[in-house]
Amino acid sequence: MNSIKKLLMAMTLLLSVTFASAQIKNKTTETVKINGNCGMCKKTIETAANIDKVAKVNWDTNTKTATVTYDTKKTNLDAILKRVADAGYDNEKFSAPNAVYDELHGCCQYDREASPKKAE
Repeated sequence: MNSIKKLLMAMTLLLSVTFASAQIKNKTTETVKINGNCGMCKKTIETAANIDKVAKVNWDTNTKTATVTYDTKKTNLDAILKRVADAGYDNEKFSAPNAVYDELHGCCQYDREASPKKAE
């Protein structure tokens, strides 16, 4: 029994160290509007925006908003939102290129509004 306790403690310590090292440093968190419709949109938006230990985005399908947490010394909100637009999703700062938007799955093609500027 004693060796099982030691093993569990060692595993807990290892997981704690691994989790702590994966955290974003110098972080700030902002909430932004990103257009989209469904779970496929969520996956594409988050995949385009997330960078290990630099940026983490969680997009809500109901509110169409994303919580963006990022390392201010390694990136900025504009760079993250540009990647999202390049993946086909208009947001507060950038519009997706028409050709990329047109390639989105039918259920992912949201109603487009006029946006501040086009992603290039």
